Amino acid sequence: MKLNNLKPAAGSTHSRRRLGRGPGSGLGGTSTRGHKGAKARSGYKSKVGFEGGQMPLQRRLPKFGFKNVNHVEYQAVNLAALQAMAEKGIVKIGLEEFVNAGIAKKGQMVKVLGNGKLTAKVEVSANAFSKSAEEGITAAGGTVTKL
Repeated sequence: MKLNNLKPAAGSTHSRRRLGRGPGSGLGGTSTRGHKGAKARSGYKSKVGFEGGQMPLQRRLPKFGFKNVNHVEYQAVNLAALQAMAEKGIVKIGLEEFVNAGIAKKGQMVKVLGNGKLTAKVEVSANAFSKSAEEGITAAGGTVTKL
């Protein structure tokens, strides 16, 4: 096999349509654009959501919903994840340790939830704790610090 005898697979390539090349081509005249109207003219661009003058869908549907500007988004971390970190030898667990473990992203708020069982004695500092998580950490002999 040489570079000069390489060919694409049979049926994988198609010749492009040559529009506006006379009546013999079958694609002359209006060049598949139909008669008159904006779409037949050069330089035609449609706006996103434009429906030919009909009232667009986003204006036909009613507004709904509410976005609370004071809403805080937390990254949830369970006690089971703290136990796994403690088994790796991490005793002081803070935001930096969550980022290094790949549990949270940098700058993200972290809330510890009480799913799972914690047996290791750990010092945990996070933005928020659920009641069950706080009880689980203190029951294991650890400490809780809210940031």
